[in-house]
Amino acid sequence: MNKKVVVGMSGGVDSSVTAYLLKEQGYDVIGITMQVWPEDEQFEEREGGCCSLSSVEDARRVAYKLDIPFYVMNFKDVFKEKVIEPFIDEYLMGQTPNPCIACNKFIKFDAFLKKAKTLGADYIATGHYANIYEENGRYLLKRSRDDKKDQTYVLYNMTQHQLKHILMPCGDYNKDRIREIAKEIGLNVHNKKDSEEICFIPDNDHGSYIKRERPENVKPGNFVDSRGNVLGKHKGVVYYTIGQRKGLGIALGKPVFVKDIIPDRNEVVLGSEEDIFKNQLIAGNLNFIPFDKFNEPLKVLSKIRYSAKATEATIYPYGDDKVKVVFDNQVRAITKGQSVVFYDDDLLIGGGIIEEIL
Repeated sequence: MNKKVVVGMSGGVDSSVTAYLLKEQGYDVIGITMQVWPEDEQFEEREGGCCSLSSVEDARRVAYKLDIPFYVMNFKDVFKEKVIEPFIDEYLMGQTPNPCIACNKFIKFDAFLKKAKTLGADYIATGHYANIYEENGRYLLKRSRDDKKDQTYVLYNMTQHQLKHILMPCGDYNKDRIREIAKEIGLNVHNKKDSEEICFIPDNDHGSYIKRERPENVKPGNFVDSRGNVLGKHKGVVYYTIGQRKGLGIALGKPVFVKDIIPDRNEVVLGSEEDIFKNQLIAGNLNFIPFDKFNEPLKVLSKIRYSAKATEATIYPYGDDKVKVVFDNQVRAITKGQSVVFYDDDLLIGGGIIEEIL
């Protein structure tokens, strides 16, 4: 009997080709789109996005073309609880969360995997660009063949149980080849643009979204310098992130950047670009993949955001279940709420959430 795999189909080219590749390999493939969108007319009318209504129809057409069963499953409640509400809360606390990491941790590789297992699936599969393999009884995660599309940064929370039951065939290809395959087999999504916005925010304006959802919590306050001198007015701390220069709405006759956000005082601290370069941080909510417990200093390559270049650092055990990260050189705009992720060459070591900047 063929192994059964449930493919999370977003309507994009990567998950569509994932379904095709696995069917060609002999798997019994089922396509499922996770319905996570809010009850929001503005959202439902929106084009694109990894979970919009138009993308559901794209996924349905691909499944029909591939001759595989296709279903839409409701994950709205858990998505709101685990992704949307924490996203809003963290911005109100002066942090800059990454909702894709939360979605992977709680929805795609937890709730979705559990649902697939109830359907008798041996595996779930996604269109992520990463490579899963087993070595000495341990499941490991390596960067994908296509370095520009590699998505291991958002996968550092994966557990051994999850890695054992997940397939990511796109990791063996570059993006151009994935598009070529889609075109060769007649999939209309072969030239569909990649979704880059936050899927549950219709206009990609997170500040306005949070103000609409929590109007009582988003209030104007003061821009200040590092000494507390008032420089002007801001429209609410949720509109800003560390390192931001554009869109501040203030003119001081010289370039200024967001240096810090102090939600307790409703203040946004501005400074020079030099002020936003640091070389140490504390991270919590850790997960490690090659080992269960981190006990001694380790030299790594580290990234502090998805698009950042990996840079040399050393990580040290720090207090209870935290790490201190010391970079060899200063890095720009370390941001609380973002993830710091560690590598040994192409091997993903793990990561955590940035809690303090030293």
